[in-house]
Amino acid sequence: MSFHITEDGKKLVTVIPGDGIGPECVHAALRIIEATGAPVAWEERYAGESIFKQGIASGVPSETIESVHKTRVVLKGPLGTPVGYGEKSANVTLRKLFETYGNIRPVREFPGVKTPYSGRGIDLVVVRENVEDLYAGIEHMQTPGVAQCLKLISRKGCEKIVRLAFEFARSEGRKSVACATKSNIMKLTEGMLKRTFEEIAPEYPDIESWHIIIDNCAHQLVKKPEQFDVIVTTNMNGDIISDLTSALVGGLGFAPSANIGNDVAIFEAVHGSAPKYAGKNVINPTAVILSSVLMLRHLGEFEAASQIENALMVTLEEGKVRTGDVVGYDKGSSTTDYTDAIISNLGKKSEKWTVRDYKPLQLPQVTSSPVMVTPKTRRVIGMDLFVESPLLPSELGPSIESLLDNSPVRLKMISNRGTKVYPSMGAITDCVDQSRCRIVVRDENAELNDKQILDIVALIGTRHKWEHIEKLQEFDGVAGYTKAQGED
Repeated sequence: MSFHITEDGKKLVTVIPGDGIGPECVHAALRIIEATGAPVAWEERYAGESIFKQGIASGVPSETIESVHKTRVVLKGPLGTPVGYGEKSANVTLRKLFETYGNIRPVREFPGVKTPYSGRGIDLVVVRENVEDLYAGIEHMQTPGVAQCLKLISRKGCEKIVRLAFEFARSEGRKSVACATKSNIMKLTEGMLKRTFEEIAPEYPDIESWHIIIDNCAHQLVKKPEQFDVIVTTNMNGDIISDLTSALVGGLGFAPSANIGNDVAIFEAVHGSAPKYAGKNVINPTAVILSSVLMLRHLGEFEAASQIENALMVTLEEGKVRTGDVVGYDKGSSTTDYTDAIISNLGKKSEKWTVRDYKPLQLPQVTSSPVMVTPKTRRVIGMDLFVESPLLPSELGPSIESLLDNSPVRLKMISNRGTKVYPSMGAITDCVDQSRCRIVVRDENAELNDKQILDIVALIGTRHKWEHIEKLQEFDGVAGYTKAQGED
């Protein structure tokens, strides 16, 4: 990744102060970076609540987008998403606009910050896919009482995040990468990450690799968190367990993150804008400071990054200046005093904290082609037609069967909320008004074309209200769809 160099030889970074406590936290980080003498310059731009109020639905104005295109590096405070106006989260918009596909959230035990896990040696990183999964935000009301969210997982997205996890492990000298998925239930989507991980892991023989079911991962993180080094996972899983891991070491006030893309990187705290503390000079800026440390390493400024990390840990070790989230807001030091203490400790080294020997992160190079998987053969053997109907399965099934009597397809089964309800298998299912009708070719060697599919849909539509269609496809003879619970 190339950086924008100013006329006086500094690396230019887009700074977004953010909302609520954001400006105070960001100002603290900038003061500390400037105190190191690191050759970094700032271009201040805005996003979030103030932009929503201007009527810009994304919360990100064009001048901010232009700045990020130029600098390719962003340090930002938390952005609020107001209730009642604005649309998507401005945070998510920034990540998606610049394809920052990897979210890196390190968690490590801090000196002087007591938790139930103190002394356990927690030192792990969650590497979360950042743009796909349910967080693609593709939702529809299928009926007035049934909502749908599409979980999109691509081979390209999986390969990029898996390679990033292994490369990040190498850059920090880490020994293992665990892949956490729910592939025992979602065999195609979550399973794609597991399969991709298992295919790529042998390319990194120096790093131990293993798979774990995500719910067991959460269990193990509470039971024995020190067993983990790097965890790679899908978007929503990563969002949840990274908040869990931050709680193990002191909370969101100590949780930095990096949003990594091949063209742009965005560094920010995990926590929100906490408006009730804004302007009171009491907030803990550690998460943003540590995010700026990640940013400095990304810029290749390893010495300045290590200086700040050591100074921060020395400050925590001394325990003289601690913010209210650690000792109580009636006893805590001000944000300004905490920042001053860190600056005064620049040049000192922690006795209890070892700064890792970091190496430049090698970003994964994955093809830019939209197509990553090309099967030798493919065949459409039917479709799932989702219909809205007040009929019970015992009425809906025969109705559709009668419509298909003289067609090349048959009704194989009907499921409701994922469970087969027709033909009945004796299940006790509390049905809703959306049913999935699985329609397949009568001749097992036949194939459906698009015209036939549309004709069948039109035929069923003469009697029933249909919502959407999913083709049932085979790729290289393997079914590209799952069965309903109870389906043969």
